[in-house]
Amino acid sequence: MKIATYNVNGVNGRLPVLLRWLQETQPDVACLQELKAPDEKFPEQAIKDAGYNAIWHGQKSWNGVAILARGEIKELRRGLPGDPDDSHSRYIEALVNDIVIGCLYLPNGNPAPGPKFDYKLAWFERLKLHAAQLLTHGLPVVLTGDYNVMPTELDVYKPERWVEDALFRPETREAFKTLVEQGWTDAIRKLHPNEKIYTFYDYFRNAYGRDAGLRIDHFLLSPQLEGKLLATGVDRNVRGWEKTSDHCPVWIELSE
Repeated sequence: MKIATYNVNGVNGRLPVLLRWLQETQPDVACLQELKAPDEKFPEQAIKDAGYNAIWHGQKSWNGVAILARGEIKELRRGLPGDPDDSHSRYIEALVNDIVIGCLYLPNGNPAPGPKFDYKLAWFERLKLHAAQLLTHGLPVVLTGDYNVMPTELDVYKPERWVEDALFRPETREAFKTLVEQGWTDAIRKLHPNEKIYTFYDYFRNAYGRDAGLRIDHFLLSPQLEGKLLATGVDRNVRGWEKTSDHCPVWIELSE
């Protein structure tokens, strides 16, 4: 079973890129972030024509998450619990092939310190509480998406330039570390513990051409899935396509 995550950076504006990637790589499940479209503007028919059922949680101009699946998909939750006043569309959860899949778009948090950074850390706390709850159910779980965190210096080009950034501040990295220590497996680091792997390249300063990237799109696996992990990868070439997102698709393969 192949599960992918892809921050599309605008699902309608980059629809040709998304459809080409789906057709070329054919993941069984694809989790999307930054739809930047309200619910009624989600390109459901184009996704269906590509062979996928979909659930989505949209928002005008910002945020937005979706889960696509080749087979049956059952929505379990939209929105992260813990703050009824949070209007951001950043989390959606589904059951696919008896696996719980949570698709998330964690806040960026810049500028830090400040209200946006406070919101990021508060959202992280809510995620940790929900993730801990998911582990108690005994079902296999995948938590994937754009976490907006570089967990270690290996995950960022020239880390010394990022020490004050919300994605790399000690508080952010500590929040990710404590999340993983609940019992989750960072899939990419499980199979590639010391390899330089990036999933995001800025549009500026030829970052992609210089391989000056960040690893901020992650797969966390519950204990039931750790032993089923066969492969992980980044479709880096997609970042080089015309009118593409600044993120690369990331994927894992699990044994049945």
